[in-house]
Amino acid sequence: MALFLSEHDVKQVLTMALALEAVESAHRDLALGEAQDTPRARTRLPRTVLHLLQGALPAQGVLGYKAYTSNRSGNRFLVHLFDAASGMLLAIIEADYLGMMRTGAASGVAAKWLARPDSRVAGVFGSGWQAEGHLRAICAALPLERVKVWGRRPERLAAFCQRLSVELEVAVEPAASPEATVRGSDVVGTVTTAAEPLFDADWLEPGCHINAAGSNALIRRELSEDAVKRCQPVCVDAVPTALAEAGDLLPLLEKGRLHPRQLIELGDIIIGRRAGRTAADQITLFESQGMAIQDLAVALRVVRAAQEMGLGTALPLG
Repeated sequence: MALFLSEHDVKQVLTMALALEAVESAHRDLALGEAQDTPRARTRLPRTVLHLLQGALPAQGVLGYKAYTSNRSGNRFLVHLFDAASGMLLAIIEADYLGMMRTGAASGVAAKWLARPDSRVAGVFGSGWQAEGHLRAICAALPLERVKVWGRRPERLAAFCQRLSVELEVAVEPAASPEATVRGSDVVGTVTTAAEPLFDADWLEPGCHINAAGSNALIRRELSEDAVKRCQPVCVDAVPTALAEAGDLLPLLEKGRLHPRQLIELGDIIIGRRAGRTAADQITLFESQGMAIQDLAVALRVVRAAQEMGLGTALPLG
């Protein structure tokens, strides 16, 4: 019978180390031709939007989809996981926490492969739910000693920094300004819903790595054209998804100042097909839009861990 896992169940078994391993495996499978991923589809109503991501990891034995709705009251996430051989339903998983961890993990994997190994200081834009996963992931992937965070709400930002400083044992502190967030940072992360660029391209330090995780729709932009033009390589999770959703890249693509063939998929760097960072002073960029196969890889491992612990509720399905 299929298993239902609640948010509480997921939180008991899902660690950032597990999420990082799972997401890297999904990108590796995609690069090796052992995965399929379909770009996000959306059904829009005046008040609510339904989002659907689907894909398959046949080498790992699963396929499935994540569906979520969004409106002013919030978002609701569910992952449906199926056995690739039989087609039988394996699990239905509440996936708010799962999605936060896998989104952060994508940035962590990118930082592992693109940032300088000696990176010590990071600057992060955003102090919300997704920013927490991002911060947890980069601290797990790199030997960071200090993280500067910029947010619009001072009280929320202070509480965010104080809590994560204790939990991660890294100095997480509010940044004085957007400029202070970027200058002196070895890694810069953007995890916002901004519609306009967050910082001046001239503030970027030579050799820094950028994780841009918030611009997953045409109306969203976190990086200026000048900032993107300073970056080499420009790495994406998947080229078809980036061409459909990467609000940071589309203005340059439309003007012919950036070409699809210049985009490098993260999996190709992981398997050594394409080069990542080749010089210490390069500014590298990872544009993260999110993929179903990331969710499926994490979900598979969560289900296995939950079964070992006897967690979840059996469903009369499957």
